[in-house]
Amino acid sequence: MKPPRVLLDFILKEWLLFASAAGLVVTSFYMNRFPALSGNELQVIFILTVLFVSVKGLEQSGLILWFSQNLERGNFIPVKLVVITFLLSMLITNDVALLVLVPLTLMLKINRKGILVILEALAANAGSAITPFGNPQNLFIYWTYGIRPDTFMLCIVPFSAFFLLILVLGSFFIKVSSKERLLAEPVKIKSTAYIYGAFLVILILIVLHFLPVYLGWFVLVYAAIFNRSSLKIDYLLLLTFVFFFGLAGNLKSLFPVNIENPSHIFIFSALASQLISNVPATLLFSKLTSQWQALLWGSNVGGFGSLVASMANLIAYKLYVNHISTKKKLISFTFKFMVLGYIAFLLGIGLYFVLKL
Repeated sequence: MKPPRVLLDFILKEWLLFASAAGLVVTSFYMNRFPALSGNELQVIFILTVLFVSVKGLEQSGLILWFSQNLERGNFIPVKLVVITFLLSMLITNDVALLVLVPLTLMLKINRKGILVILEALAANAGSAITPFGNPQNLFIYWTYGIRPDTFMLCIVPFSAFFLLILVLGSFFIKVSSKERLLAEPVKIKSTAYIYGAFLVILILIVLHFLPVYLGWFVLVYAAIFNRSSLKIDYLLLLTFVFFFGLAGNLKSLFPVNIENPSHIFIFSALASQLISNVPATLLFSKLTSQWQALLWGSNVGGFGSLVASMANLIAYKLYVNHISTKKKLISFTFKFMVLGYIAFLLGIGLYFVLKL
């Protein structure tokens, strides 16, 4: 592959990074200011780093893969995939849950894999919404607005519960072939699973404010000394966060407005997510409102819909598309992905206003 093509592929893959960097540079020059990150924003970056490292360590230990393999055997495969994806995304984020489960799904000797991957993407977005550490936008909202854990979860539980019910019921109608179902050879769990499992528990307690933030350094120090491969995380995503923090601060100064109507925040953040993804939309609108409940709903409902609405959508889509052999199958899968995504998006909007009324 020629270097220009490699560079182009990299830019297309990391378009959000380049867009946020460009926006930050342009607004900084225009306003003649250099934005500084607040203490809360730095803590969010730090906690995300610790979370990524802890989950990477669990991945490499084989625990997540072993757990998924064992639960995927047997009958009711579609239902199991939906429930497993939903539950895993609550603990290890929606992106990681899909990175584990979609390849496993593609290994199964069954038909209807395309619809199963779409259901997994929807389940990952719905499940990750319920916990403060299920996805990056949740963590940011939870930490920035200083919300109690029970208050946070009670606010968004109706959203997650509604879509879990819909997806489980829908998965019962997905009939897979009776071919022999085989997964890869069973994995062996390494002893590091216990260590990184403990680290993940510590991180959860930090997020819930039961432990001080500085304890996260123990995770990073351990990884740097004993298991450097767990440090191979998505640093570009973290850098994207830094750029968007700065860009959001500049836009707040450039357009000093407050949007305190919950319905407006919900709709604006949900619609903006369709174009710039729900994480950047959350960072942007958090500077413009104190209505965290509407923002929480808007950013998670906004994860449904377009391919770029959430990183989870892109991950599921790309993993499956790499296994498609014909253009006809690609068009069919893309059409189904978008249609089901926007049905979920509209259902989410309807649910919000029904509950509000």
